[in-house]
Amino acid sequence: MIADLILYNIGTLVTGKELEKKDEKDMENIEVLENGYLAIKDGKILSVGEGEYPKELQNEKTELIDVNGKVITPGIIDSHTHLVHYGSRENELPLKIKGVPYLEILKQGGGILSTVRNTRKATEKELYDKAYDVLNRMAKFGVTTVESKSGYGLDLENELKQLEVNKKLNENHPLDLVSTFLGAHAVPEEYIGNTKGYIDEVIKMLKVVKEKDLAEFCDIFCEDSVFDVAESRHILNEAKKEGFKLRIHADEIVSLGGAELAGEIGAVSAEHLMAVSDEGIKELAKNNVIANILPATSFNLGKNYAPVRKMINEGVTVALSTDYNPGSCPCENIQLVMNIASAQIKMTPIEIIKATTINAAKVVCRENEIGSLEVGKKADLVIYDVNNLNYIFYNIGINHVNDVFKEGKQIVKNKELCF
Repeated sequence: MIADLILYNIGTLVTGKELEKKDEKDMENIEVLENGYLAIKDGKILSVGEGEYPKELQNEKTELIDVNGKVITPGIIDSHTHLVHYGSRENELPLKIKGVPYLEILKQGGGILSTVRNTRKATEKELYDKAYDVLNRMAKFGVTTVESKSGYGLDLENELKQLEVNKKLNENHPLDLVSTFLGAHAVPEEYIGNTKGYIDEVIKMLKVVKEKDLAEFCDIFCEDSVFDVAESRHILNEAKKEGFKLRIHADEIVSLGGAELAGEIGAVSAEHLMAVSDEGIKELAKNNVIANILPATSFNLGKNYAPVRKMINEGVTVALSTDYNPGSCPCENIQLVMNIASAQIKMTPIEIIKATTINAAKVVCRENEIGSLEVGKKADLVIYDVNNLNYIFYNIGINHVNDVFKEGKQIVKNKELCF
């Protein structure tokens, strides 16, 4: 078969293909090739290897790209974002600096509820345009797939509005979007003092969202003063009955038992986990729940980081994401997240690449399509303007991405969008 495109002279090619683990602590078990090549046909990987590419893959119509010894990884997957929202919350910054707890800001009508008010007022077009611009910036940082949650509507009309925007973005933007229903993000102002009443509304929303096929996952903010473990269990079990895959914001601020619940109900992933208990970590490992870690949130809030090394030592699968949102982490830069994971969590470069590619693909249940550069998978890849992988984590605070390909089509060229 003849390739449409061949990239060759790749100095370091991190295919992301998982190799057999040496032990449960091994998060570096992915394939790394030197002097590699990639051949692409119809948007998918046709061939991958080391040394000279096979000449039989080429004819006069094949496009050839000399990578000049640079680094290539799979496209980055940002598997936890609150992409679709309106407004911003820089007015809360002085409160955070003074140490006012987030849950106190929420009680005062700030936090999530502030964004809910702005999102409800916004038109679908306003939400779409804002999110489209964010996706453009994410693409420049090497992201090729984005998970996007609702959760700033908190009523049926506005939750559906957010999810419809997700659908249109997935149809129109080069990046792939994976949609998550997060109706249980907070109790809206009109239901304060009547959490049970709002839970009943969320369960009704679940049925409508599933009927309209607007979300694949259901998520919940299981946290002190938001939804407790029993309430979260109830909502997530109802979501499971409707056919949703499950995720959970767990143990972000208080060690509430969210990780244990994630294991109990068979969630795909547990997010945040800054306050996770030792027992919670064991339950994640035992039940194969992915720990989706959001270190830029800890950095931005000045809070402790999730105990990632302990998780890895216990055999937990770890992913990394931005948690892009207007409050706790208004950050679109996945490379900043990677830098923080290196400097503060002490993850190695290979562990970080694995956490943002094949492990992140598992978070969105797309590991058979994306997350590694293997024959038959989508040709989503990033070319970094560096000569070795370590340099990305050594030279912090800048964008090292030079080119991005999405399903074999170039969407970033020489650091600029080209679609």
